Amino acid sequence: MGERMVKCAKLGETLPGLDEPPYTGELGQRIYESVSKKAWDMWKEHLKMILNEYQLNPATLEAWEIISKEAEKFFFGEGSKLPAGYVPPKH
Repeated sequence: MGERMVKCAKLGETLPGLDEPPYTGELGQRIYESVSKKAWDMWKEHLKMILNEYQLNPATLEAWEIISKEAEKFFFGEGSKLPAGYVPPKH
């Protein structure tokens, strides 16, 4: 059996989808149904930046509310904005 393919909401292409919903609830199901593995990997990198810049503790409800809003914008909206004053690390 081949990989499950999705029409990726973020990238606009048909690409391999996630193996399971990444979160519980409606947002996790929407991501599972319409976000590719490639876009999910992009989100994981963006999420690291959000957690660090906003100094969020992902164990708190407040952090998950922010993460959920940013994920919604990143995948299905205008895109998640970079925090004010963010300077990307030099490689």
